Amino acid sequence: MASSSTSSSVKLMLLMPIFVSSLIVATVGNLNQDFDITWGDGRANILNNGELLTLNLDKASGSGFQSKNEYLFGKIDTQLKLVPGNSAGTVTAYYFYLWFDPTADFHTYSILWNPQRIIYSVDGTPIREFKNSESIGVPFPKNQPMRIYSSLWNADDWATRGGLVKTDWSQAPFTASYRNFKADACTWSSGASSCSSTTPSSSSNSSLWLSQELDSASQERLKWVQKNYMIYNYCSDTKRFPQGLPPECSA
Repeated sequence: MASSSTSSSVKLMLLMPIFVSSLIVATVGNLNQDFDITWGDGRANILNNGELLTLNLDKASGSGFQSKNEYLFGKIDTQLKLVPGNSAGTVTAYYFYLWFDPTADFHTYSILWNPQRIIYSVDGTPIREFKNSESIGVPFPKNQPMRIYSSLWNADDWATRGGLVKTDWSQAPFTASYRNFKADACTWSSGASSCSSTTPSSSSNSSLWLSQELDSASQERLKWVQKNYMIYNYCSDTKRFPQGLPPECSA
């Protein structure tokens, strides 16, 4: 997800590709134990005894991190505060016009990934649901364990009106901040998952996400977001798909 923001508007693209099979691991807390800084030459830092992680971008380089664990299904939450002010061209990594200022305070970004669906949410409000439509030939991530990645980098050659608006380096360094990471997830290690190969029938709170779906209230909130804040929907882009829209668009 990349965030391209200016003082007059905020568009969010938060890059958190998290793609995570009889123990479900729930972790909350020390970011030193959860993440490795992967690049940035000192521009990424874990502070306050593991409570805060910051990514910085200057004209020379950005920075990034990845999770120590690999996951295959889970519910991942993290609080994120994006680059404030005129930060056009910076990319933190989801693409959405939001109903709040993501630079003013921390907000909780979540991905719920189970065998039936993937749900992306902000502060508990769903913004997208991708259902498992393998029955009609749509690929669904269910076999490949994945890590969490996030990065802050410069994309002023394409992210801002096709590169017309350039990054104002006088405002650098740009900083994005992360805290309160939580993973209720199936971790993958040595070729095996920590979860059962079949979806548990347990109703315990720790495993509800394994079969969770949007209730009627959440479906209404999703429709509200898509009606008022969606700026692009590939399922409506007939120019991009002149031979017909992808099959999941009609699912």
